[in-house]
Amino acid sequence: MANDGDMERVVVHPPDRRGWRRVTYGGRDLGTAYQPADIPVFLERAGYENAADADLTDDSLFDWRGHGPEDWEPSPP
Repeated sequence: MANDGDMERVVVHPPDRRGWRRVTYGGRDLGTAYQPADIPVFLERAGYENAADADLTDDSLFDWRGHGPEDWEPSPP
């Protein structure tokens, strides 16, 4: 996973019934985020340079499904 403008985006799926969000990249499951701070950890494991500095609101890097990085409320059953 390189830092370039021509890459797939990291998909952060809608919160599940617990408020947790699955994170994928290129069809690969990176993990389940329980809070926004988990996402840079997944990026680092995937080889993203400067993962700690990743802007979670950067639409060129992230595809937030359902809601953006501020929503961690459980989805209704």
